[in-house]
Amino acid sequence: MDRTRDGLRITAVTCVKNEGPFLLEWIAFNRLIGVTDFLFYSNDCTDGTDTLLDALAARGGVVHLPNPAEGRNYQMEALKDARRQAAVADADWVWIADVDEFLNIHVGDHTIPALIAACGDPQAISVTFQFFANDDVEAFEDRPVVAQFLRSHNPDIWCGDLAIEVKSLVRHDFPLQYYGAHRPFFKAGLPARRQPRWTDGSGRRVQDKFLVAANPRRIRKFPAQGARDFATLNHYALRSLDSYLVKNDRGDVNRENRAFDDTYWRERNDPAHEDRSILRYLPALEAALAEMKADAEIARLHDACVAAHTGRRDALLAREDYRAMQAQLRAAPKLPPQESAMLAQLGLSP
Repeated sequence: MDRTRDGLRITAVTCVKNEGPFLLEWIAFNRLIGVTDFLFYSNDCTDGTDTLLDALAARGGVVHLPNPAEGRNYQMEALKDARRQAAVADADWVWIADVDEFLNIHVGDHTIPALIAACGDPQAISVTFQFFANDDVEAFEDRPVVAQFLRSHNPDIWCGDLAIEVKSLVRHDFPLQYYGAHRPFFKAGLPARRQPRWTDGSGRRVQDKFLVAANPRRIRKFPAQGARDFATLNHYALRSLDSYLVKNDRGDVNRENRAFDDTYWRERNDPAHEDRSILRYLPALEAALAEMKADAEIARLHDACVAAHTGRRDALLAREDYRAMQAQLRAAPKLPPQESAMLAQLGLSP
């Protein structure tokens, strides 16, 4: 393990399936913000993701393991296994996130150590999602995702709800019972004096009900207003229309002759707000990507993932059901269904 210049070891943990074209950007970006080590779990990859990860692992700083899940609970089984891996056990901080999520830090030198300092060095920091829209970007391009998608919903409101989901940084001395995908958990009934110091992305103490997971419907979210002064979690769940079709296929390989539900797309495709703040990282990110691709094997394996991604897109669009899905997504309203329903109740049109 390496350390940041602040002396910290920070490990990012994630699960992947067919994310090959996006791996280098995510790794390079996270290194820029202070992540020193990566623990990847992969399963059932057909686009070269696993081969690229193996090559990166051979160069150090990346651990790649097969997902240990025997059923379909891939993420939770991986997180259970992660606790016994040295990359996590020896880390000062653990960052659990997906490859389409980028921690956008607004303070100091825009790194995780700067965020930790701004929050007062707590034992956990939960950062609020901001879902970035597709914004009519149709074609997949092999260039940084963070530079292509700059519009989102109102950051304080998502799908008509003031509470928005979070992901969490966890310090090594957190009284951990287990890692969740969105937040850590400690044992119920832990005395108040032993409960962790835990903040939001503005350094404010998280609400008591969130802290102790008192409300099953709110265990992974809290009100977003005022929670992002120091950091936001940019979530690019849609990316291009091309990539969304491939993502949909990855999660459902037997869709023919079944109706397609566009709710997930509509909930994340509200372009009402522009946010360019993450572009502060772009020059350094592009330089870091160029350096990674200067390694001929890494560049070749990345290009193979890109070719597999576009090849799968072409194969899907040869099918009538995926052409219908593409047309449905193009035509889908930009407002989330929940907000459209609220307007209808008020007798208003979008």
